[in-house]
Amino acid sequence: MKVIVTGKNGQLGNELAKLSPANAEIELFDSKALDITNIAMLNEVLIAHSPDVVINAAAYTAVDKAETETELAYAVNEQGAANLATVCKTIGAKLIHVSTDFVFDGTKTTPYEANDITNPLSVYGASKLAGEQAINNVLGSQAIIVRTAWVYSAFGNNFVKSMLNLMQQKEHLGIVADQVGTPTWAKGLAEFIWALTVQIMSKNSINSTQNDNKADILNWTDAGVASWYDFAVAIQELALEKGLLNKEIPIRPIPATSYPTPAKRPAFSVLNKAQAEQVSGVQTIHWRAQLSNMLDELAQKANS
Repeated sequence: MKVIVTGKNGQLGNELAKLSPANAEIELFDSKALDITNIAMLNEVLIAHSPDVVINAAAYTAVDKAETETELAYAVNEQGAANLATVCKTIGAKLIHVSTDFVFDGTKTTPYEANDITNPLSVYGASKLAGEQAINNVLGSQAIIVRTAWVYSAFGNNFVKSMLNLMQQKEHLGIVADQVGTPTWAKGLAEFIWALTVQIMSKNSINSTQNDNKADILNWTDAGVASWYDFAVAIQELALEKGLLNKEIPIRPIPATSYPTPAKRPAFSVLNKAQAEQVSGVQTIHWRAQLSNMLDELAQKANS
């Protein structure tokens, strides 16, 4: 099984590299070695390597900057995705593309299903949805779109590491309590994607409940539900236990209106993972347990 992974320097790319199956021939590329916005470069690299599967972990993810860097967000998230799909079609490769909960507007009160109506509130969400649509139009059932949310890891910049820094520097914090979703450890997401890749190659397809000529959409986050406030409280509690913080500070819940951001975010973006669990054979793990595992990793690094 030959696999190409884009975006190797991101949180997910880093975990995909660490967890790659022993029986797979993996090539990982950063944006300099493989710029997905450059169709000529994509053609050259993918034809040379002739992968069975391409995992696209490359994306423009600066949610608030996207409101002003619109052209760049669409270049990567829409045109880059379309380019990948086009070349995958040429060489007969399957594509696993990572997307986001930001394609939804957050007005539901029950977990989002793959076929729910999309209505992004931000440029970032709209650009990611445009990428999904481009892939579906070009590749159809040769592609799988994996929607995820609130991704963090021991690597790179993310909410968990920002909170740890702020908790060391500040006397108190106010964290948004009326935006609800599910945190996702990038390592768990990578484990799911590799299990999915193995399933694709062993069956040459996935068990789809959707229309045969459409790309399959699967949701993947950790299990459970949290607000950003819940997440921050858990980060502090667990970090204190593990010696990553040496003092406790007050954390108070605030409404999103008290912390305005350039990009509007969905108030509710919990995703239903049942189909993804069934297809991959991987069970979701509660977000708090995954957070504990990731903080153990950080503590080990700090002590080594």
